[in-house]
Amino acid sequence: MKRSITLIFLALVNLCAVAQEGPQTNLPRLKLQAGMYQIDAQVAQTPDQRSVGLMFRNEMPAHEGMLFVFEQPSVQCFWMKNTLLPLTAAFVADDGTIVNLVDMKPQTTDAHCSTKPVRYVLEMHQGWFTKKGFKAGMRLGGTPFKP
Repeated sequence: MKRSITLIFLALVNLCAVAQEGPQTNLPRLKLQAGMYQIDAQVAQTPDQRSVGLMFRNEMPAHEGMLFVFEQPSVQCFWMKNTLLPLTAAFVADDGTIVNLVDMKPQTTDAHCSTKPVRYVLEMHQGWFTKKGFKAGMRLGGTPFKP
């Protein structure tokens, strides 16, 4: 049953992605903090915005990323179909705590999931968190994570 639901979800995501002809670059933005580092995050909060995410992008500035916002915490799973850039996904709790980090290879359909229910996922260039010394258990700052 769970596998059937996952396959149906992936098929729907694929249909939405086919309708998208290029990268979405005009989403709302907000500033996040990772220690002393600023992140300029595009915010994907609707189902259509989340289904496209960073697909079709050939480039992205080093300090930019995309914050996926979901209505309620649940185990979130991401894949990299039609995504050209190698990314790291930070699965983030409501208070900004990084639950887990996952490196994701471009153009793959492997599922990369949070280890606990989360409402937020922040995608950055692959290795960004490691280079900045960030790992699971550390906290991000910014408007979405304020009590």
